[in-house]
Amino acid sequence: MQNGSLRVIPLGGMGGIGKNCNVIETDDDILIVDVGIQFPSEEMLGVDVVIPDFQYLEERRDKIRGIVITHGHEDHIGGLPYLLERVSAPIYAPPLALGLIERKLNAATLKNTSLRTITDGQGIVLGPFNITPFHVNHSIPDSLGLAIRTPAGLIVHSGDFKIDHTPLEGRPSDMSAMARLSNEGVVLLMSDSTNSESPGYTPSESQLRDVFDQVFSRAKGRIIVATFASLLSRVQLVIETAAKYGRKIAVAGRSMEQNVETAEKLGYIRFPADTRAQISQINNLPDDQVVIMATGSQGEPNSALARMAAGRFRYAKIREGDTVILSATAIPGNETAIFRNIDNLFRRGAQVVYGRQAGLHVSGHAAQEELKMMLNLLRPTYFIPLHGAYRMLHQHARLAHEMGMPQENIFVMDNGDVLELTPEGARLGEPVPAEGILVDGSLVGDVGRSLLRDRMSLAQDGIVVVKVTINEQTGTILHQPEIISHGFVYVPEAQELLEAGQEAISGVIESYQGNGAGYEPEQVSMLIERRLGNFFYNETRRRPVVVAVVSTQ
Repeated sequence: MQNGSLRVIPLGGMGGIGKNCNVIETDDDILIVDVGIQFPSEEMLGVDVVIPDFQYLEERRDKIRGIVITHGHEDHIGGLPYLLERVSAPIYAPPLALGLIERKLNAATLKNTSLRTITDGQGIVLGPFNITPFHVNHSIPDSLGLAIRTPAGLIVHSGDFKIDHTPLEGRPSDMSAMARLSNEGVVLLMSDSTNSESPGYTPSESQLRDVFDQVFSRAKGRIIVATFASLLSRVQLVIETAAKYGRKIAVAGRSMEQNVETAEKLGYIRFPADTRAQISQINNLPDDQVVIMATGSQGEPNSALARMAAGRFRYAKIREGDTVILSATAIPGNETAIFRNIDNLFRRGAQVVYGRQAGLHVSGHAAQEELKMMLNLLRPTYFIPLHGAYRMLHQHARLAHEMGMPQENIFVMDNGDVLELTPEGARLGEPVPAEGILVDGSLVGDVGRSLLRDRMSLAQDGIVVVKVTINEQTGTILHQPEIISHGFVYVPEAQELLEAGQEAISGVIESYQGNGAGYEPEQVSMLIERRLGNFFYNETRRRPVVVAVVSTQ
């Protein structure tokens, strides 16, 4: 690259919600902004999380000067343990995010990573990058935008943000800091697009005070509030409302317990005197004195709320008179699980308060008028919409164009696309590998598209296992082929089909010619699998996974 040039590479966060990770690179130096995870979609059977592809960073590990984190949500910090297994770099993050990261790295036995606190207005220098964070409002305290001074000029990364003039945490977004950046001249703005389809302004978090107050005032029994474990401003509001009505608060769900513990230690969560209760103690309290903060707003099957609804939670089972509040919006793809959970709660006698009409959730992301305000305030030369499904990125780009930005200065990018900023201008370069990596338990990257197809086939049409033993020299079947079916057909009523399958197997073996060196089990297995797969489809219009185990004697 020329002097005064750099490359901007999103490794995640484009075309979907999650795994946010952006790389800013010169010839000799790399700055990473955020390293998040994405939660799997419904078709990713068995997958725990999706992380960015870190190959590009692994190959350039010696150039990495640091990782800067904008806030403590999982889609911005959850990928750190996976990256730090491959590269070594100091992490700079606001205090709350740093506390959450430290717990995460300790659990992953990555305790030697350098963790450094940053706050708004405090500049840091990493190689040629001079970074000044500024305060923004979001759904978690300590959220930052970043002013990044580079050899190519000033880049502003908005972080996840909204413009809230009456936030619960008390400090509005630092508009004056943004105005000063505008005077300096912004070469590139990278801005949150999550709510770019929503007209107007995102409501203030403080508007929820009256809504929660009304629900609490009407509830006669226990109150269970489910929300995101990282939505700590909401957690604090529930604590304050519970205290107002003389209720004690217990926390249920591992991630909720851990986040509340970390936030309380750092002073971001405060329990009024004599309001905290252990979850094991709630059955000793009158129902009208109990509030439970629980995980499970997205219908997660092993969450505290789902186990309560199913009668599997040790300390609390849903019963008549309970009020359950779902204070979260549904992540696309989770609707089926959420409504299944709501049905179970109603079946057990609870009153469930949920949905947009209940008014118990506001977004932490800027709507269209706030996005326009950010664009108008900073007046960048170039613009990259960040953080959103592809339609959200396009909508944000359209807003920028409507405000007068030339179309050729707006870059709607995919993960792995490369924007090259040079003294002559900006253009897209050759993309880099950036397909999401699937994590299944301790396996990272072992689950690919072919394995997901197999899992989908298993879920839809089941599996058939064939056991065959043949004489290696003569090709004679020594025992009747055994066919075992799971999830494909009901065996007692499918004997004719399975017997026909056995005949098909015999036909494959009889017609097999081999290569003159006897019967090769692997080749015979492949032929049986192919023949039975076609046979079963022709007979049933189903495609079970067929596994043939051939042994020779």
